[in-house]
Amino acid sequence: MRKGALFALGLVVASIAILGLIVLSSAGGVNAARIHHDEYFFIKRQAIYCAMGIFVAVAAALFDYRKWRQMPALTVFFYLTILALLVAVLFTRPINGSRRWINLAFFNLQPGELAKLAAVICVAVYADKIAWRVELFKRGALSMAVIWGVLAALVMKEPDFGSAMVVACAGMLVMFLAGVRYSHLGMFGLVGFVGFCYYVSQNANRMARIVAFIAAVFPAMANVGGETADEPLDPAAQRADYQSRQSLVAIKNGGASGVGLQQSMQKQMYLPEAHTDFIFAIGAEELGIGFSLAVLLLFTAFFFISTYIAMHAPDRLGKYLAAGMAFIIFFQAMFNLGVVSRVLPTKGMALPFFSYGGTNMISAFFAVGTIFSVGIRAVKEGRR
Repeated sequence: MRKGALFALGLVVASIAILGLIVLSSAGGVNAARIHHDEYFFIKRQAIYCAMGIFVAVAAALFDYRKWRQMPALTVFFYLTILALLVAVLFTRPINGSRRWINLAFFNLQPGELAKLAAVICVAVYADKIAWRVELFKRGALSMAVIWGVLAALVMKEPDFGSAMVVACAGMLVMFLAGVRYSHLGMFGLVGFVGFCYYVSQNANRMARIVAFIAAVFPAMANVGGETADEPLDPAAQRADYQSRQSLVAIKNGGASGVGLQQSMQKQMYLPEAHTDFIFAIGAEELGIGFSLAVLLLFTAFFFISTYIAMHAPDRLGKYLAAGMAFIIFFQAMFNLGVVSRVLPTKGMALPFFSYGGTNMISAFFAVGTIFSVGIRAVKEGRR
């Protein structure tokens, strides 16, 4: 494999991270001043998280990924630690109806973000260990599904439907790459989809978001709030639809050239979560369509370069890890952009390297470091 691929990946990730800090420096000011009485609170914290993430990425890159296979106790310990954190978070104080964070001295740890990494690593190591037996049902497909299924179920219990979806999809991707039979994949995919739909249907807030999305995108199909689709949305659906509507307002305000950095109106308490899940909308408002295209192209470039590294990995484990880690970041980015642009129903999911938060920043850099670990070994072994 060419060293240029690693250089290109580093350049792309650096560009995304720097752009993310620039946008957050503007998007987070209003909420930071309101909540912490310091308009620079979020950007100062995010800069520290970014530095911590770079350190983690370097450590992960220098760590030989094959040790996950060579030291099974390490993999088991990692998996059990994440499970323990996922159980512990269920006993914390709920915030906005969810228990997702464990308060630490410096930042709030979000175990759901770590569960995504655990799903890829542990399923990849197991799939590599059993080799051709992945085609079997009990020893192969079922066992791997249990590994990521337990993680997804605990994350769903918080509840965090978005992270649970990423855990499940990442686990299924590794199973697919490992050669699990399509019939087995289809069965677990169907079971997972039905279970996911059931849990969503039992949550009034999530259902309100879906109703609002259908009413906005397919008004002729929506019959909410009364007997006809022309009647207004019920209050729950209106609240759910508010963020996506304000997000579109921000994007439209930005137009082709943007209103200018620090000049966003939507961040003035019109768009909730302007510094987290909807930060892309603020960037589009201030910097225009050029920003939007740049973000899309950068994440697409990241995905294709990472896929190239996965295809030239020295072994199966490297292939599974690189592809799985690339998927986590790319899937979340595309899902977030879909929500912000109202292509998908409103669902809180961070935009990697942009949204404020310590755990998601460090987790994203860990994923990048793991991809680098695979690429570095491929270059050393002269893989082509």
